[in-house]
Amino acid sequence: MTENPYGWLADEHTDDHRWAFGTGFTDPLAGIDTTVPAGLDAGALATFCLALGDDALVYSHRLQEWMTRMPELEEETAIANIALDLLGQARMLLARAGAIVGKSEDELAFFRHEHEFRNVRLVEPSDHDFAELVGRLLVFATWRLALFERLAEHADPVLAAIGAKGVNELTYHRDYAAQWVVRLGDGTELSRQRMQTALVNLWPYLDELFRPHDVDLVTIQRGEVDVVLDTVFATAGLERPDVPARALVGGRAGRDGVHTEALGYLVAELQSVARAHPDATW
Repeated sequence: MTENPYGWLADEHTDDHRWAFGTGFTDPLAGIDTTVPAGLDAGALATFCLALGDDALVYSHRLQEWMTRMPELEEETAIANIALDLLGQARMLLARAGAIVGKSEDELAFFRHEHEFRNVRLVEPSDHDFAELVGRLLVFATWRLALFERLAEHADPVLAAIGAKGVNELTYHRDYAAQWVVRLGDGTELSRQRMQTALVNLWPYLDELFRPHDVDLVTIQRGEVDVVLDTVFATAGLERPDVPARALVGGRAGRDGVHTEALGYLVAELQSVARAHPDATW
């Protein structure tokens, strides 16, 4: 390939915007007025922030599992930064929810049970290989970026600020993943085959991202995501998978607290130290 067709994904991105917001200080919302504006349902706002925070927290943990396993040091650094970005988003969103319900971000992250998490199921499984990692990241970042662009206009100023900050990072996440999907799809026959298999494996989780749910105060249309994915696939020489959606359980899925088996193991690992030493300070 003679040029990268995905520069437009990060037209307004600069290295100055690559920072793990929400990390590096004790309270991610310190000094911010967290009063819920009049006219907004505080309970619904807290639940929505919790769901978005859980998406980021769980997926950040999955990405962290790849540290020391990446093919090159440069890619390890990139994935580490993306994981930190998502951890920062999780901190601020859980802190926003916690300020409403009277709990700390640590209580929400480390002392809830599996069925109390509200993340989508896309972020739960471990990736089998690097192709699956970048494929899942492309889908997740494209979907989440579209959501955060909406969040930036939300009536709650705290949620709007979180959305505005997140747009820069998620643009980079999407660009990074898109470039790797193209590189693998347009590479050798083996890399193309593994990239196509990765897409088939994660595709059943896509429908849930666009399933209407009472939790979601902000929604996007699938077409907004499909236009980006189709452009990437066409350039990479990959086919859009034609596989059925993952079944719901009694009409419920991740936003309802119904998850895959994988989440139980992840939550146990995520919370193990905090639960073993509940009175410790860090």
